[in-house]
Amino acid sequence: MANDIQATTADAVSNDQVIDVLNDLLENTRDGEYGFRACAKEVDSAQLKPVFESRASQCASAASELVALIRQLGGKPDDGGTVSGAVHRGWVHVKGAVGANSPLSMLEECERGEDAALARYRKALKTDLPAEVRMLVQRQADGAQANHDQIKGLRDQFRSAKA
Repeated sequence: MANDIQATTADAVSNDQVIDVLNDLLENTRDGEYGFRACAKEVDSAQLKPVFESRASQCASAASELVALIRQLGGKPDDGGTVSGAVHRGWVHVKGAVGANSPLSMLEECERGEDAALARYRKALKTDLPAEVRMLVQRQADGAQANHDQIKGLRDQFRSAKA
């Protein structure tokens, strides 16, 4: 089954390299899930809680897709997210604990997280991935871009309302 997806061109990356790229994105999606859940917990806005919870669920679904593909390729999915993601979530919790959990503040934190996610997807898409893998990565990158755009739009809306 792993051979069904493996690249066949001489320029293509190895199966192990593809798994590494997918594991990097898996950590990325878990960071997104955990980050959105942290913001949903800390934000002081009934309007934003469901948005953050929905984004967290979408990230969890993306992670599940990546886990399945990594296993299909014969790899072992990484556990958890990244250290930088954990630091980011810690900062969100600190902001919540000290009362800096305004909707605008939480949206700004989410936007920072989505900027990092987009950068990782762009990096992955620069890799010569097998077609089926590229399609999944591109679809998830499009989803990350939609998340970013929604969060940025909400941030701009809350910024305008505050001014």
